[in-house]
Amino acid sequence: MSYTINRMFEGATLNDIDARTRTALANNGFGVLTEIDVKATMKKKLDIEMPAYRILGACNPKMAHQAIGMEPRVGAMLPCNVILREVDGGVEVSAIDPVASMQAIENAELTAVAGQVRDLLAEAVEAI
Repeated sequence: MSYTINRMFEGATLNDIDARTRTALANNGFGVLTEIDVKATMKKKLDIEMPAYRILGACNPKMAHQAIGMEPRVGAMLPCNVILREVDGGVEVSAIDPVASMQAIENAELTAVAGQVRDLLAEAVEAI
């Protein structure tokens, strides 16, 4: 089982893919709640250079509310992370598979919601 939904964009820049990713997420009901520039953080904290690497914390409010209502501790697994990283030849986008991340919680209703979120994230990644 894969824990992520992945897509490669050859010849693309991170900033271009970032903008396209945010649009695709928004079009599928997600907002970006958090953003971590891992490259900048590693440079600042450890003085280490690395390729561009950005983590976007995406949330579909309707689905998050539904999941929290079913299992209040599910918030420890929210928001859904989407990473954008420079790789040789382009940019790779990876989104967490919520079904895989929710395996630790035995709740069939929550698993069903996670499946809906996974489908929306997959649609977003495909639409980038």
